[in-house]
Amino acid sequence: MRVRVHRIESYRDLDGNLGKRIELVQEEASPKFIIRPESEEARVVQDMLRVLQQQIPLFNIQSQITMPKIILFLTEREYEELGVDFDVNRVYEVDLSSQTIKFKEI
Repeated sequence: MRVRVHRIESYRDLDGNLGKRIELVQEEASPKFIIRPESEEARVVQDMLRVLQQQIPLFNIQSQITMPKIILFLTEREYEELGVDFDVNRVYEVDLSSQTIKFKEI
């Protein structure tokens, strides 16, 4: 699966060690495309909805909500040992197999 680094925050664990909270969200593999409806009436409704979404942000709130796919809580030492340089908006391919997680930068 593809993930994008959405947020990186600092935190302290229970022992007082500094660490990082890394939030990864699933990245869309294929771009979204608009399906043009068959009938003229359906095209008019689709165009009206598109205009409403542009004018009133409330209608477009679904695309603004992001649900994390993976959240990592790593101490500074664990972050260094992982060997992955996470930056916001960077995209990674994640391989989950044989009880391991592997990150490959794209």
